Amino acid sequence: MRRKLSRLFMVLFTMLYTGYAQAQHRVNPDEIKEKMQWFADAKLGIFIHYGIYSVKGIDESWSFHNKKISYPDYMSQLKGFTASQYQPDELAELIKESGARYAVMTTKHHDGVALWNSKYGPLNVVQKTPAKRDLLKPLYNALRARGVKAGAYFSLIDWSHADYPGFLKDSSRYQVNAQPAKWAKYLTFMNGQLDELAKQYNPDLWWFDGDWEHSAEEWKASAVRQKLLSYNPNTIINGRLQGFGDYDTPEQNFPVSRPNYNWWELCMTINDNWGYQPQDTNFKTPYEIISIFTDAVSYGGNLLLDIGPKGDGSIPPQEVNMLKELGAWNKKNGEGVFNTIAGMPQGHYYGASTLSKDSTTVYLFVPAKTSAPVLVKGLKNNIKKISVLGSDTPLSYKIVGKISWSAVPGLLYIPIPENQQDKYMSVIKIELNGKLDLYRGKGGFLTNE
Repeated sequence: MRRKLSRLFMVLFTMLYTGYAQAQHRVNPDEIKEKMQWFADAKLGIFIHYGIYSVKGIDESWSFHNKKISYPDYMSQLKGFTASQYQPDELAELIKESGARYAVMTTKHHDGVALWNSKYGPLNVVQKTPAKRDLLKPLYNALRARGVKAGAYFSLIDWSHADYPGFLKDSSRYQVNAQPAKWAKYLTFMNGQLDELAKQYNPDLWWFDGDWEHSAEEWKASAVRQKLLSYNPNTIINGRLQGFGDYDTPEQNFPVSRPNYNWWELCMTINDNWGYQPQDTNFKTPYEIISIFTDAVSYGGNLLLDIGPKGDGSIPPQEVNMLKELGAWNKKNGEGVFNTIAGMPQGHYYGASTLSKDSTTVYLFVPAKTSAPVLVKGLKNNIKKISVLGSDTPLSYKIVGKISWSAVPGLLYIPIPENQQDKYMSVIKIELNGKLDLYRGKGGFLTNE
């Protein structure tokens, strides 16, 4: 019963937090649309959760916060964090092969363990673990050498820091309003680390986490945003800065309807956990990942797909295989994904779709091994050509129910030959005689109804 109540609480918390985070926007989208263009075009990013929690394969930071293990037991993982098989160039090459246009690395999780040699406290992998090296710089250099944008995950909260209020789920060190000087000391520490990251690595994107524990005023979120923009006016900030971010970040749960804000990104795990956990073998299939990816893109969003390296830095083979399969699919079908815009409104096609930026080409995503023809409703345009990405052979099609005296278009049926179907997801390319023109009426007797 306690487990059910706990799960219910987490579901309610997620719903409330997600709704709260997405409901507030203190940044004018018109002021950032130019810098957001690369993000809108990118579509796919790779999230990397790497930290000492991978040594024992336990929940990152939450395992001690929620009292699954003691704090000393959790921190003992520092001794086993070797990063001996951490190969930044190989990792960057794998990310590039996946088709991703950006990657986000955990620079510091809620446990406070920094992956660079921070001068703000000794709790970092250079000084406190056998790894004894900066894990960020070589990866960022390798990513940028391959044309992949480099993002920095940073936890605003730090449960290990003596000046931070929070610690365990049922205890805290102090209340901010009772000890403002102590809170000010923590903010100095936090901002010092942000300054280090900005100066040393100049992230193309900041991925904050943990903002829910304090208000925008307590975090001084507006000042944090202005500070980061002073280092790099084009840097992008995710939506977890109490309203002072540039885009929404729903987590794990796919939105059923298109999110309202201009830019958004679904962050999702390959299995059920962010960091490496050997007992978690519930890996999503390539088809499932591709279908989630194409759904996000059809809604005008991105997918940030997570991987969790082992304590030694090596990538689990299931995750390597996933990125390679995704990359092979993107290499064949990327025209329908990257540099596109959101697809047709729901009701015209019962599946995911995208449009070319000039809206003269429609891309339909069709699950593999379908015997029924694809159906499109309400297409008023004349068709120049229909084909399957990966093949230049035109497809035949049939229009059913078009009445000569009515403005209501007929139904478009497109059979897909079995030998042209992708093993995961086929992409149908419909080239039109002009910008997409859809009938949105009710199909009544009158010509314009």
